[in-house]
Amino acid sequence: MTDRDLGGVVAGLTARLDSDEWPTGFSYRIVGSYEEQQRSFRELTRGLVLAVVLMYMVMASQFESFGEPLVILVTIPLGAIGVILALFLTDTTLNAQSFIGTVMLAGIVVNNAIVLVDCIKQRLSAADVAEDVTEVIVGASVRRFRPILMTTLTTVLAMLPIAWGWGEGGELQAPMARVVIGGLLSGSLITLLAIPVVCHI
Repeated sequence: MTDRDLGGVVAGLTARLDSDEWPTGFSYRIVGSYEEQQRSFRELTRGLVLAVVLMYMVMASQFESFGEPLVILVTIPLGAIGVILALFLTDTTLNAQSFIGTVMLAGIVVNNAIVLVDCIKQRLSAADVAEDVTEVIVGASVRRFRPILMTTLTTVLAMLPIAWGWGEGGELQAPMARVVIGGLLSGSLITLLAIPVVCHI
């Protein structure tokens, strides 16, 4: 079973145990590494929720709006698309390291959306009444395209050596880097399309 992940082994074991008839009063509980993994997942999930709430509070106070931070937070589920693809394409399991990468990604992927929304907001406030709103939003997106692309690529390129697992113990950190790279690429690219649409609506 060395070629199987812990979750797959436990799922197969659970299915086998559930198919057996147990005497009255007997039950089973899977402990050890699996129990520690599930505890870590629960704690990291609470950390992710707390991170999102704190980010919303900070952005709401800076933008002095309750709606614009919600638009920015849309980028988090968009980044999740890349996370799933990265895990699938690299045959990486969702473990504690990749979950930590997901929490990190939530804080990183919103940066580009903040820059874009702020630029759109400034352009709309300075725009002439006669100007078309769509043109103003598209112009802001085009203006911020290069900075967003540059920051995304620099982060991705910096994470590539970690994602390849170079160095002693590199394989342990690789899932975290793969998650960040996949989520950042999808979140940034889709943000350039999704944020202008949401702002226009």
